[in-house]
Amino acid sequence: MDCTIDYIKSWLKEHLNEERYEHSLGTADCAKMLAEKYGVDSEKAYFTGLIHDCAKCLDWEETEKILHYIQLEEGEFENPKTHHAPVGAFLAAKEFGVEDSEVLSAIRWHTIGKLEMSLFEKIIFLADKIETRTRPVEYREPITKLLDEENGLDKALLLCYANTIKSLVDRKLTICTATIDIYNELLRKTSLYYAR
Repeated sequence: MDCTIDYIKSWLKEHLNEERYEHSLGTADCAKMLAEKYGVDSEKAYFTGLIHDCAKCLDWEETEKILHYIQLEEGEFENPKTHHAPVGAFLAAKEFGVEDSEVLSAIRWHTIGKLEMSLFEKIIFLADKIETRTRPVEYREPITKLLDEENGLDKALLLCYANTIKSLVDRKLTICTATIDIYNELLRKTSLYYAR
């Protein structure tokens, strides 16, 4: 992580559209706040939040080239909208010289997540969903309210997954098995606290 924040912001401004750039700034701020709340390296969280969507606006041809170097999970083939996450981890290593495996993994899994996410991965995943610059308040607020409860981070993640599953069902889109598995894992983890 030798790149300066100013260089990264300049690079992102050039390679992302305006809304995605604002989202990246919002995710960075939210990741830093969550990291401070949960005792994780806040500067690393800010950096990761800032670059998590670095591949979001790549054209399909460039994305496809990079995908040849990446092993996708079975469910990821079904939804090209998630491809920017593994491609982003690849790009973060190549463009910004990121070698920290925790940072790269958090970028890699910030869209669909994975079973047994680390605390850092959960923070980046959630920051992407609840940042205040581009995410609507009616979506954010029910999730953020859960953070002050016991086991609040997992409860917030569970609600994110519940919202995603509902949205996919409403739109008659396929749901990758990983999403169901993660939802079930979080439900089990929060079952002692979560009102059914």
